[in-house]
Amino acid sequence: MNKDWPEMAKELTGAIRQVRLGAPEVMKAFSSMAAAATGAGTLDTKTKELIALAIAVAIRCDGCVAFHAKAALEQGATRDELMETMGMALYMGAGPSLMYAAQAVEAYDQFAAQAGAAS
Repeated sequence: MNKDWPEMAKELTGAIRQVRLGAPEVMKAFSSMAAAATGAGTLDTKTKELIALAIAVAIRCDGCVAFHAKAALEQGATRDELMETMGMALYMGAGPSLMYAAQAVEAYDQFAAQAGAAS
């Protein structure tokens, strides 16, 4: 398994930039929706990122796993919170989600190691 999740996020950021240049109005609207959805409200931003990560696992989206594992860490999610969230993703997505839950944990650990190295 051992994907390089930080590198995947970096590569996707460049690719997304190309989409942003090619479809600026659509991407502007998408960015507005993302900001509205992820901003603190009744649920805090950390909880929303953990929900997004669980959905990424359930729908099997590698890029989504990379971005939301990183964002969950940045919002202060602990590994224990991540593991409980993966339990919910497994419950909702069954066997195929187990494979992605393992990858989400790996992605979180890589971003945490990278953040620790930068400190």
